[in-house]
Amino acid sequence: MENLMTPIMLAVMALLIFFMFRNGQKRKKDLATMQEKVVPGAEVMTNGGIFGTILSIDEDENKVLLETSPGTVLTVHRQIIARVVEDTDAPVAEEASPTMQLNEDNATYVGEPEFGERVEPTDAQAKPKNDD
Repeated sequence: MENLMTPIMLAVMALLIFFMFRNGQKRKKDLATMQEKVVPGAEVMTNGGIFGTILSIDEDENKVLLETSPGTVLTVHRQIIARVVEDTDAPVAEEASPTMQLNEDNATYVGEPEFGERVEPTDAQAKPKNDD
């Protein structure tokens, strides 16, 4: 039984080491790709969730001048940049929301109201009477 467990344990250990190195290489490649995109004019997000546009990069000091709003410029370390915000040129398709229209007998609405939307009852949808 012990002779069977040793090769299995070695195989599992080899798989773990393989995936560790593969994951590290993938992370390095992704980081290098992102660093290529970190150039002046790129819109980025920092680790703290601050969005801004890169004005300039000081390679020697590893400092980035980041404009968060017109006239507001922050100086941050280059490693604080978490990701480059990609421009999505694809148009966003709006979902067709049901419209609130009365059906033929004017008794009920066709479609569902949006969450939080108030719907005024019609005469046909009389409010329940309070019987005291």
